[in-house]
Amino acid sequence: MSIGAHRHLVQLQNPGAAAPNGDGGFSETWTDLTPATLYVSVEPASARDLERIAAGTVISSASHIVKGPYHAGVTTKTRVLFNGRTLAVTAVANPGERNVSLELVCAEVVA
Repeated sequence: MSIGAHRHLVQLQNPGAAAPNGDGGFSETWTDLTPATLYVSVEPASARDLERIAAGTVISSASHIVKGPYHAGVTTKTRVLFNGRTLAVTAVANPGERNVSLELVCAEVVA
């Protein structure tokens, strides 16, 4: 995929330390990855894409495929912030295990 295909600027975050909420419980906090923003491609997920990327795994729901440069900190706990929307990463593919690019299967979080 050419560099020009990565036209969407997104922010990557991982869960941070739990913060007390004052009611005896804890609130989830998020910490930006370094670098926190990346240019990627964000596309709607098709059945064909999901079968190619996540063959042999079970995916309960997916709404988007995010393709971009490799980032070692991205896991299935990562979230992607894109144009005011939150995408939860449900699967991570590292094509060829070359640490050059990532393909993320994501589900949109409705809050």
